[in-house]
Amino acid sequence: KIHKMILNDPRMKLIEIAEALKISKERVGHIIRQYLDMRQLCAKWVPRELTFDQKQQRVDDSERCLQLLTRNTPEFFCRYVTMDETWLHHYTPESNRQSAEWTATGEPSPKRRKTQKSAGKVMASVFWDAHGIIFIDYLEKGETINSYYYMALLERLKVEIVAKRPHMKKKKVLFHQDNASCHKSLRTMAKIHELGFELLPHPPYSSDLAPSDFFLFSDLKRMLAGKKFGCNEEVIAETEAYFEAKPKEYYQNGIKKLEGRYNRCIALEGNYVE
Repeated sequence: KIHKMILNDPRMKLIEIAEALKISKERVGHIIRQYLDMRQLCAKWVPRELTFDQKQQRVDDSERCLQLLTRNTPEFFCRYVTMDETWLHHYTPESNRQSAEWTATGEPSPKRRKTQKSAGKVMASVFWDAHGIIFIDYLEKGETINSYYYMALLERLKVEIVAKRPHMKKKKVLFHQDNASCHKSLRTMAKIHELGFELLPHPPYSSDLAPSDFFLFSDLKRMLAGKKFGCNEEVIAETEAYFEAKPKEYYQNGIKKLEGRYNRCIALEGNYVE
């Protein structure tokens, strides 16, 4: 059951799985790490050790993407559009590092009250590129993104690009997404082809090669940590204000990190880029 839950949502937290199955968080962690042999990478559960075939797939896909990128780098970054989903919680505790306090030598460390994420949350599907956020779709807790819902988002993406990215008028979108089932279904693949998008390869269990995971969402979660929101509208407003305040260079820098990560993945023979 735990493995199936993680496959359906790699971002699930230990406490969420524990509450759903009515067992302790410690028990869930033990099962995931000892029996399923998984760990977290860029806030997603991945196998602790990749198989030879999985590593080879990561190398092959990195080489293909790198070939496209180096052939015409400005064109690659101009056409590149990526998306991913993340949960926005009404309350996310600060990390140990964020809540660290200075103490004098010999003084006891300050005690931290144990906290956990609030039950309130909303799913954000973020579409963005080197120029900034194109649009964000929000889905309430309890709702799920299926192929039909996702295809509607892709149609909206096409409309938003026409309206917000005039430089793309005569260019083909170079689209990046991960391997969630609704992203890779036959219906979705047909829709991507119908919209005229060129789909970049993305290997399984590779959040370290997805700019949303290794860059955009990690920064967002640090900003939200420690803040409490009373409803979805409040956390949504805070998120959108945060993204709107970021300069164009911020998004460019995030996308440009891809080249180094592709090269590093190849040099590591497909192992994770930490």
